[in-house]
Amino acid sequence: MSYQVLARKWRPRSFEELVGQPHVQRALMNALEADRLHHAYLFTGTRGVGKTTIARILAKCLNCEQGVSAHPCGECESCRAIDEGRFVDLIEVDAASRTKVEDTRELLDNVQYAPTRGRYKVYLIDEVHMLSGHSFNALLKTLEEPPPHVKFLLATTDPQKLPVTVLSRCLQFNLKRMAPQQIVEHLHHVLEQEGIEHDMEALDLLARAADGSMRDALSLLDQAIAYAGNRVPADAVREMLGTVSRGHLHALLEHLADADAGALLAAVADLAEQAPDFAGVLAEIIGLLHRVAVMQQVPDALELTEEERVRLGRLAERLAPETVQLYYQIALQGRSDLAMAPDPRDAFEMTLLRMLAFRPLDEGDDSAQTPTGRTDAGNKGEGASPKHGQDGASRPRARMSVVPTAAASPVEQPPEPEPAGATAVADPRGDLSELEDWCALLPRLGLSAMTRELASHCHVIEHEAGRLVLGIDAELGDMVTDLSRQRLERSLRQYFADEALRLEIRAVEAEADTPARRRAEAERRRQQAARQAIIEDPVVQALQERLGAELIEETLQPLDEPDNTHTGEQTT
Repeated sequence: MSYQVLARKWRPRSFEELVGQPHVQRALMNALEADRLHHAYLFTGTRGVGKTTIARILAKCLNCEQGVSAHPCGECESCRAIDEGRFVDLIEVDAASRTKVEDTRELLDNVQYAPTRGRYKVYLIDEVHMLSGHSFNALLKTLEEPPPHVKFLLATTDPQKLPVTVLSRCLQFNLKRMAPQQIVEHLHHVLEQEGIEHDMEALDLLARAADGSMRDALSLLDQAIAYAGNRVPADAVREMLGTVSRGHLHALLEHLADADAGALLAAVADLAEQAPDFAGVLAEIIGLLHRVAVMQQVPDALELTEEERVRLGRLAERLAPETVQLYYQIALQGRSDLAMAPDPRDAFEMTLLRMLAFRPLDEGDDSAQTPTGRTDAGNKGEGASPKHGQDGASRPRARMSVVPTAAASPVEQPPEPEPAGATAVADPRGDLSELEDWCALLPRLGLSAMTRELASHCHVIEHEAGRLVLGIDAELGDMVTDLSRQRLERSLRQYFADEALRLEIRAVEAEADTPARRRAEAERRRQQAARQAIIEDPVVQALQERLGAELIEETLQPLDEPDNTHTGEQTT
């Protein structure tokens, strides 16, 4: 006897053998037991979840020689004929190959005739959404009022393409994707019955590759058995699928956490020797990042072995939650870019390097900080370049503006740009004496935007060796999170070279001098100066007197950048 593939050999032949879909199983069994049978059923769902299988089981229940029941005997001639695909009253139609209206009419011409052997004549139309519009129109009347001896069983993977007139005439069941654990358990049962050695990790790989389809899982299992020689080890399945071990995936994320581009590319080179499917590897990284995010928020939601929990916990501690979310989005975008890239490996490497390029600066290790050094006061002009755009601060600006008379006087030059080293967390600064002026210290800590915004609303309440207490307005207390406090504390430790430094932030009612208040006051003074300069400008006054021009004060904006101190030029 020729070999029968596992997907056919292990196809369920009764509702008791059905894997998954308990909601469909329960509804159909209750309907059969109560003799409340609909004349048309529609089964929808992705490939390989049991649409045709359930339809055949239902046909067997309707035509079993022992009577209509939810438990067909499976031994009578009708049951055996349905299992073997030779039952004359079960008419299976592939709608994808019979889309024309003529085919549908030919099919319906035989509806009026009684079944030859069975109790019911059952029409099983697979991929029914492939029928043409005229075919659906021809089917409507019969589908609504079929003869009592006829049942229609329709199956489709795309119910959105069915006319609403067809949907309203059918009892619809939506079949769900198989959960990976369900697939693993069924594959384990099949291999136990077949007497084939296997690794549970291999079954997990097959279940994830099947993407919710039991038929695909059994087909992949057949391929794995042939590939490995009548056994199913994890290494062989990994080679067959072109996937990589979880150890490699964890290593990639570890290198990302270390911001070690060299080690990252070396790990990719090791992967390339296995000739993997880089799109699949990227999908595995996306799945791993998802598990890390869940571990950070709801650790108990994951069903993991102790080893997996330890490894995921280490990554969850090393990567900030917002960094994990950023990497997840970059990896998702990388999957779409992979198809357009000339070389999949290059696109994969670029995706990982993009994660490093957009990595937050205050991630927690020195490699994430801008590598700049400290410049002595006497050498400000040497060895340090101003920030991008600052070198043009003293050049004339080509903007249309109303130049007030006050601009004729010598314009005060903007302060010389600070060297780049001033914004980096550089060498130790000694004790906490610099905290006397928190506003002056803040720009030198090299904080990210969110942490800097929090610190700008704080003021020093007290400080002593190894301890700093900051106050923040009680109305802004929601800005303080454990993560932002830890990042600010980490920057202070690096700045003062004091790993024992502890930071506490308290919500207070009293107002105090903070960098944010200073900045707001400076903006108010600059705005007032701009308004006064425009009002006193002779040109503006002449326009008002002769032409009746009206000054819209809400549109006044100082021309200078916020960091500059002069107010010689103003604009409207």
